[in-house]
Amino acid sequence: MHRLIRDMLFGLTDAHVILEPESGQLMHPEALSAFDQLRRDARNAGFEPRVVSGFRGFERQRMIWNAKACGQRPLLDSSGKPLDVAQMSPDDILFAILRWSALPGASRHHWGTDFDVIDAAAVEEGYRVQLTPEEVADDGVFGPFHRWLDERIAAGESRGLFRPYAVDRGGVAPERWHLSYAPRAREFQDLLTEQALVEMILSCESDQGLSLSECICERMPEIYPRFIAIPDSAYPTNITRL
Repeated sequence: MHRLIRDMLFGLTDAHVILEPESGQLMHPEALSAFDQLRRDARNAGFEPRVVSGFRGFERQRMIWNAKACGQRPLLDSSGKPLDVAQMSPDDILFAILRWSALPGASRHHWGTDFDVIDAAAVEEGYRVQLTPEEVADDGVFGPFHRWLDERIAAGESRGLFRPYAVDRGGVAPERWHLSYAPRAREFQDLLTEQALVEMILSCESDQGLSLSECICERMPEIYPRFIAIPDSAYPTNITRL
């Protein structure tokens, strides 16, 4: 694998992303173009989509991961209740983190193709976005926007954007707010094999200190299909590749 492609895949460079000026977030140029088109459609329907989290590099994801692994950040169970890290085995901690946070090197945010979105028209300026299931539920503050987006996705009119975590497959918790630009995301996912990910984790262990790295590598055959790979059936049909 070419070094630049490898670095893009694992979030070790931001050479493949550009600034989305209204949010200040970084995005893959094609994902930004698709979002701009979707935003125009949404504005015509009375919504104001805003990106609240775009590209996120390996180092940022590593900091989040390590903080959860040592209890510096809250570690939650599937219902959102806090867990006591001190009472948990390494395996238990590993899978609890993966329920809500991506493995560094395997986050779709590394690619710039994926981003989290809200409807800024639904809240007052200064509203503190939580990105919780309650916010995006049908009766939540962002519910009307997401019901509109449901219809667009179902009709194949979402400009190539889809929700990779639309349903609970026993891995990552559903994230209605998370959108992905299918054509480019699929290409990155095809490159993100189990072997490539394990090799990356082993190569970065000494200088970047990824918590639970040994456990991650041992459990990769279970982690990859549950928390990383998005099945073909989740992707929209007729996506265009380079």
